[in-house]
Amino acid sequence: MAASRDSQPQTIYLKNYKVPDFLIDETHLDVDLQPSATRVNSRLVMRRNPAAADPAAPLLLSGQEMKLLGISLDGRELNEGEYELSDETLLLPNVQDRFELCVSVQIDPAANTSLEGLYKSRTMFCTQCEAEGFRKITYYLDRPDVLSVFTTRLAADKALFPVLLSNGNEVESGELENGRHYAVWHDPFPKPAYLFALVAGDLEFIEDRFTTCSGRDVTLRIFVESKDLDKCDHAMRSLQNSMRWDEEVYGREYDLDIYMIVAVDDFNMGAMENKGLNIFNTSCVLAKPETTTDLGFQRVESVVAHEYFHNWSGNRVTCRDWFQLSLKEGFTVFRDSQFSADLNSATVKRVEDVSLLRTLQFAEDAGPMAHPVRPASFMEISNFYTLTVYEKGSEVVRMIHTLLGAETFRKGSDLYFANNDGGAATIEDFVSAMEEASGRDLSQFKLWYSQAGTPRLQVTDEFDEDAGVYRLTISQSCPDTPEATAAEKQPFHIPVAIGLLGEAGNLAIHLQGEAPDTETSDNTHRVLELTEAEQTFAFTGLPERPIPVLLRDFSAPVKLEYPYSRAQLQAIMSGDSDGFSRWDACQKLAVGVIEDVMRAHRGDRNYQVDQALVEACRAVLNDQSLDPAIVALMLQLPSEGYLSEIATVIDVEAINFSREYVKAYLAGALETELNAAYQANTDTGPFSVDAAAMARRSLKNTALTFLVKSGSDLYVQLAQQQLDGATNMTDEMAALAAIVNSDSALAQKLAPVVLNNFYRKWQHEALVVNQWLTVQAACPLSDGLARVQRLMQHEAFDIRNPNKVRSVVGAFCGNNPVNFHAADGSGYEFLADRIIELNKLNPQVASRQLTPLTKWKRYDEKRQALMLKALQRVKAEEGLSRDVFEVVSKSLA
Repeated sequence: MAASRDSQPQTIYLKNYKVPDFLIDETHLDVDLQPSATRVNSRLVMRRNPAAADPAAPLLLSGQEMKLLGISLDGRELNEGEYELSDETLLLPNVQDRFELCVSVQIDPAANTSLEGLYKSRTMFCTQCEAEGFRKITYYLDRPDVLSVFTTRLAADKALFPVLLSNGNEVESGELENGRHYAVWHDPFPKPAYLFALVAGDLEFIEDRFTTCSGRDVTLRIFVESKDLDKCDHAMRSLQNSMRWDEEVYGREYDLDIYMIVAVDDFNMGAMENKGLNIFNTSCVLAKPETTTDLGFQRVESVVAHEYFHNWSGNRVTCRDWFQLSLKEGFTVFRDSQFSADLNSATVKRVEDVSLLRTLQFAEDAGPMAHPVRPASFMEISNFYTLTVYEKGSEVVRMIHTLLGAETFRKGSDLYFANNDGGAATIEDFVSAMEEASGRDLSQFKLWYSQAGTPRLQVTDEFDEDAGVYRLTISQSCPDTPEATAAEKQPFHIPVAIGLLGEAGNLAIHLQGEAPDTETSDNTHRVLELTEAEQTFAFTGLPERPIPVLLRDFSAPVKLEYPYSRAQLQAIMSGDSDGFSRWDACQKLAVGVIEDVMRAHRGDRNYQVDQALVEACRAVLNDQSLDPAIVALMLQLPSEGYLSEIATVIDVEAINFSREYVKAYLAGALETELNAAYQANTDTGPFSVDAAAMARRSLKNTALTFLVKSGSDLYVQLAQQQLDGATNMTDEMAALAAIVNSDSALAQKLAPVVLNNFYRKWQHEALVVNQWLTVQAACPLSDGLARVQRLMQHEAFDIRNPNKVRSVVGAFCGNNPVNFHAADGSGYEFLADRIIELNKLNPQVASRQLTPLTKWKRYDEKRQALMLKALQRVKAEEGLSRDVFEVVSKSLA
């Protein structure tokens, strides 16, 4: 077997991109599946690329962790002197302009713990080829700009693997000797190797149909282990809804005769959009009320939609190189966000997306791994499946949509798909299609793709009462990031959506010097375009000094500084027409109150909770016109992660104490209202996953969390009653978490009992057990590390399974700051140990778990030293993978 990818890391640069020297017109694979000795025979119909610079270039193929059995060129076997083989490449120095290359290799799927390429997941074979996993299957031009038509023949033991799947349509199947069978799949659409997939296993499926807008009948199948057949209906409905929505909103029709999804237990990501054969992490496809929370149902719907939408934004039009990754991921995240907003609550979806962005992506922008939406370089592409590429990339597309409007954006997307169908595109291709459709110059806007960091907007204002003129002055800046200093960065093109709030509600907006806009029905909402380092916007005809409502609907991924008073925030909460802005004002008010307590805590003074927050929350609870889901979101205090992200120096203990203190205070002050909300939103009818039912459960369980926090045994008993009587996992998990996270004597007495009972009840449902593990790993009460170490010894934990790692290691290190950041550094040592262990098993998972340590510069000097020590210990480890080396080395730079 060849060595793994532990050679000296090399940096790959976008500026060095060259077209491939060769193209592969046809790829024929014959895969004889054996757990430890799978044989892959490939036949590649190849030719020189007429666009390549060197007409005599040798053929260089990528390949890893396989044994070469034989190679032939145009039917002639080659001897060892006619090719050069290294750990990661196969070089043929002399080939013709057109030729047929046949290569035979042997691989070991059972030993492939990296979960890249072909591997075993429990009892099935499956693949993960994005980004560069195909090179673990056979020698190939494994790059996204080499597209080929694939025909795949699979053979396996029929008793063990009765189902054989690959991309495209099945064209042949039959029996073989010794109890084996075969199937042949043909995909007529050229695709890069990263979209290849195969699955073999003892699987069953549910089936449904979809008739496309042109009348074509498509078979839909979801394959799972037989025990999970009853958990597929929601995913099937989500798929059909996605297909219908993509036709209606984007005019995109599905193109094959069959669309398949397979659920897999061991998977590094959420799901993969392989052409016609999507492979999903079980957590993103299996759902039923008894075992899945509302968040789980929403995630399944969103991920199913995301992978389906990739059929056009990723598959039919793929990316030229991996630097263009956001071309498919950012665009598709935007599309799945639109879909979820249309089917459910647009405001709730926007709040969820922005919360993720502000807490985690902004932190990524401020850390050592900060990079532009289109990176300029990387060592290991797997490290760039980041929130910047996905979530910020989605926000960049959203800004184009905001600037152009929905109708023109649709024209631009149609043009983009038409111009690039069947090819490999760049971000320039996408933006130029938008420019052509709109007639606008977006050259400055493209800086969002090349400049890293989160822009900061500082806003000042003045009001000329006599003239009725209100002026907003907005200045922008962007902090230093690894690729450029603040002084080197040019101004971004930033859409700033605003409203002007008066005593009686939103005021009409008239921008000085512009004629009235008669085409827009809402004259109380305006998108300003900030293109300079500083600009002043004047508004006329105002009868009073307005409160500026800035970044409505979070129109740009920026940080905003404006000196809102608490009275102004209360006014926005109660009076603005934009749901997002009302939530955002509540968050700002809560942050200010928590910071009051933090200052008192540091100064050893009495803690005072501003009654403005209490009254604002009371008003929200009493406002019957509000969606219960919005009420729940407005009540939930800013997370410790967000409070850490906005802090200059992260004070772990002060943040934890202050947030918990404010929460307990609100619980006591609002007990009557919270109890009423709990009772009013308790459903007694049949379970439903519609938006209204989810909203009621969200408010009910938010109220329960507050009530238990009050410390009264009455509410701990209420949580136990809910836990015992729950008929759905949303209510069951909420009650379990409320008890486990409470420090009251009764709750702590109950916690071991309810945790043990819960495990006995659900021990055969892996996804439920993962939630059980997470509740304990993320519990902020004392002795957190010891609790996590015990969980790692539990029979339910397996460090080779990414979902288990995320449920325990990820939950503790990423979502339990007060325990992970223990002053003695024990949490850091624990994570370093896990990274070293995972590096040998699954480098992708290992590198992603490193994130908490990369933020070491944000903490006090003592913690900085301890985190550095842990990072240095990881870096000194022998045989470090490229994945981990890149993150550690950049963190220490």
